[in-house]
Formats: sequence, structure tokens, C-alpha cells
Amino acid sequence: MALETIPLHSTNLLTVLDENGIIQYESPSIERIYGFDQNDLVGEQVADYFHPEDRDRIVEAFQLVVASEEYAVEAVEYRHERADGTYCWVESIASANPTPDGFYVVNTRDISDQREREAELRRKNERLLEFAKIVSHDLRNPLNVAQGSTELARTECESEHLDAIEWAHDRMEVLIDDILTLARTGNQIDDLEPVSLAALTRECWRQVMTNDATLVVETERTIRADPYRLQQLLENLVRNAIEHGGRRTTVTVGDLPNRDGFYVADDGQGIPKSARNAVFETGYSTSENGAGLGLRIVEQIALTHGWDISLTESDAGGARFEFTGVEFDRS
Repeated sequence: MALETIPLHSTNLLTVLDENGIIQYESPSIERIYGFDQNDLVGEQVADYFHPEDRDRIVEAFQLVVASEEYAVEAVEYRHERADGTYCWVESIASANPTPDGFYVVNTRDISDQREREAELRRKNERLLEFAKIVSHDLRNPLNVAQGSTELARTECESEHLDAIEWAHDRMEVLIDDILTLARTGNQIDDLEPVSLAALTRECWRQVMTNDATLVVETERTIRADPYRLQQLLENLVRNAIEHGGRRTTVTVGDLPNRDGFYVADDGQGIPKSARNAVFETGYSTSENGAGLGLRIVEQIALTHGWDISLTESDAGGARFEFTGVEFDRS
């Protein structure tokens, strides 16, 4: 193999290994990424520079590449030692097809900054969730006392002011629940499960006070999602449709034709084009009883799954929420 034919100015690091993982060549980017001179590691066992906690996993991945040309190559993330003894996070992809001389080319890029941003985001989300839990707990205790006192007051006297107090208590309870839910939806989703969209929709319908409303399910697809958060999304959309469309509203859940996604539509009064972006903003509500967080939560759950959400008009003139970029379970 003519090593001089390897691109010398790639921003990524190109490493050539034999089948035993012995380094044959490193491109000049090694100096920028790891701090070694270009030829410092030639002849060394590459695994010796992997972090001990990552070593077995990455060696096994490379051995699979060597053992089978049919093996589907995937990017692997791991920590590699720098010249100063510290470690940095990198992502590598090994070519499944060896060169005529039996060498394997590995393409590596530095992802340390990306990893740090992800770690910082997780820390922020954890702090936000912890704060929301504390606020929720500290607010519920006095709220429960106030609700109990209101009930006792009703047994002792009649006053039109008690209805206003109860309304305020109910609104506070909704706000507490929504704030806690909104904090939870900001957390990263690590594992997706196959979820029957039809079955979960019907379960959500049973959990919401739907009065005389009607549910129409026009999907039998299974999607990959976090079932708890998808349930929150569907329940919030059902509540929103009935709250604004009335007790006889029809809610339809179905597949998007020719696209990987689904929709939730109703036959209510719809949402004007001028307000379709604003409805996802925190605090926006057209109802005096609304907390203005329900659709914000819906958007956050969608984005956390990596879905796109759009709002348009349904065939019946109501609201239609479309979710695209959804991963369907094909098994």
C-alpha cells in the first residue's frame, strides 16, 4: 500500500492498522488531536492508548471488522490518550474492506467539545428537574391545606367567593403539574421502545375526561418512542381539542400519507394562521382556565424524540398537529 496516497490535509485523523491493531501510519492530524508527533505511535498497539474502561468494547468492534467483510461498520465513540497523559473523546469508523496488503483504514474525529456540551446539557436538565420537584413539593403542601380549608368552609357557610377560591386552587394544581412535566420533557431520551400508536391513543382517551367527544383511530402502526412521554403528548392534545372544541369534539389520530409520521386532528374551531407559532410559547392560552403550558409540553416532547411538529388546519376546519421524522418499528 502506498501510504503517501493517503490525504495528508484531512481535518480528521487517518490511521492505518494491521489485522492485529498495530499502527502502520498516522496522518498529520494526530498532532492536533492527540499531541503526538506523526510517527510517535507507528509500530505501537493502538489499544494501549484506549481508556481502560473503553478498551475491550473498541477492540471487539475492530475484531468484528477484521473477521468479516460483510460486517456493517458503525461509528464508535471512546476515549483515546493524549501525549500529555489526559484523554479526549473521539469517534472512529473502520473500513470493512482491507487494502490489498491487508491493512485497515480508520477515520477518527475529535468529539470532545460535543461530549462536553452534551454533559453540560444533562447537568442543566438534572438541575432543572430537581428544582421543579422541590417547587412542586413545596407548593403542593400549602395548596392541599388551602383546598381542605375551602371544603370545610363550604360546610359552614355559603359564599360566592368560595367558587373563585376553588377555581384558583384548580389552576394552581394544573400549573404545578405542567411545570413538573415541562422540566421532565427537557431530559434526553436514551431508550426508545416499540409503541402501538393506536393502543396508546385509546388508553390516553380513557385517562382524559372526554365527555361526549368521539375518538377516531386511523393507524395501526408501531412507532419507536418513550411510551410515558408519548402518552403525555397525546393526552395534552386530546385535552386541548376538547377544551377549545367543546364536549362533542371528534379527535382523529392517523398516519401521514407518504411520510414517516402521524397526526392528531380535531373538528373544533381551529387555530388562526397568525397564532400557530404562538401556541407553542410558554404561557400562551386562549382559555381562562389554561396554564399555557400544554402545547409547549407537546412541542418539547416531540423535539426530544427528534421529531418535527407542525400545526395546520384539519379537513373539518379544526386544528391538525403533524409529527414527522418519526421512526416506525419495522420488525
